[in-house]
Amino acid sequence: MSRINFLKPNKSNLNTFLFLGSFLFFISIFDVVLNSFFNINLTVFLPGFLSFLLPLIVGLIGLHFVRIELSGYKKLDLFNKHINTNNFNAALSLLIIFVIIKSISPLLSWFIIDASFAGDSKDVCTGSGACWTYIKVWMRRFMYGMYPNAEQWRINISFIALAILGSAGYFATNKLKKYLTLYYVVIYPIIAFLFMYFLISGGAFGLNWVETGAWGGLSLTFIISFFCLIFCFPIGMAFALGRRSEFPLIRYVSVGFIEFWRGVPLITVLFMSAVMFPMFLPQDFFIDKLVRAIIAISLFEAAYVAEVIRGGLQALPRGQYEAAKSLGMGYWKMHIFVILPQALKLVIPGIANTFLALVKDTPLIFVVGLLEIVGMLNLAKTNPKWLGFAMEGYVFAAIIFWIICYAMSKYSYNLEQKYKTDR
Repeated sequence: MSRINFLKPNKSNLNTFLFLGSFLFFISIFDVVLNSFFNINLTVFLPGFLSFLLPLIVGLIGLHFVRIELSGYKKLDLFNKHINTNNFNAALSLLIIFVIIKSISPLLSWFIIDASFAGDSKDVCTGSGACWTYIKVWMRRFMYGMYPNAEQWRINISFIALAILGSAGYFATNKLKKYLTLYYVVIYPIIAFLFMYFLISGGAFGLNWVETGAWGGLSLTFIISFFCLIFCFPIGMAFALGRRSEFPLIRYVSVGFIEFWRGVPLITVLFMSAVMFPMFLPQDFFIDKLVRAIIAISLFEAAYVAEVIRGGLQALPRGQYEAAKSLGMGYWKMHIFVILPQALKLVIPGIANTFLALVKDTPLIFVVGLLEIVGMLNLAKTNPKWLGFAMEGYVFAAIIFWIICYAMSKYSYNLEQKYKTDR
């Protein structure tokens, strides 16, 4: 033991340092766990400040002992490379672990242990935990808005049918796969519009008409996000190409469109579409406020999509354009078969980021009088029978949006890996 230098751990005493380091690290974690979950303090005999810092000090010493370069253990080397590179990073890592452990107990108590799930009134929510009864009672409104209860089956059938039709690409044969782009870009949006117009809106085939003002909740969030994603992408692609056009008129129009929409806040755009735009229409001409909101959001997001795609176009080497031209390809054929496939592949993360921002911007449609899930939460929290439970509603909305955005993020990551090529 006299030959071991504890200040500079080395590979020659690897097992000793690993044992000591792991033991001290887990002791520090164990002390925080006991203190957080069982209110047991192993260092209660020490002064308060020292007792508070001791787990961090012990953990730092343990991480110092295992910080051995080229130890021969792959997982240990990765751990030291990404987390335990120096004492500062080790301290930050320990603090994050301690904060997470400290947060688990109160979060579990609020979310589950002390929470109220049963009943159908505010009276059952007497504990210190969350009142999930509030979410249960208002679930229909959070999902469907003010859409009549007896007609909500129409929304369910529409969403189920569109989900089935949207998965057609997974079951298409090799012969049909070449038509998938046409299907998803043209045919599928038309089918979705027909479902929305005839089934959800009604007024035909013996179905009661439901005005768009009664639409709301999560279903409206999906409807607006779906159509805006479909419309903003081709518009953005067209203006990205237009901004790089050799014709001055097309280039200036594209630049003007992009800079105008990027220079105004979305809430202002929605306000203009709701209040100012109808004033410029003929007296007998009417555009539904939901359609106006979809058009406004689509044009707004198209400007951001255009800049993302333009970044991908500029990332391609000039040789790709020259090679396509040498094969006798014209402008459109060159871009459709050579340029755009490569450019879009490069900017999948940027496009996904723009789409995620679009989904999270949908609560701003309250400006036009439409209440999606966050709007319904704001309406529910002002109900005299359920005052004081806004926190549960916002946590519920945050979880819903996180699930949606995480699913979109994972899908974009899978696309990125699928089309990734070594450069």
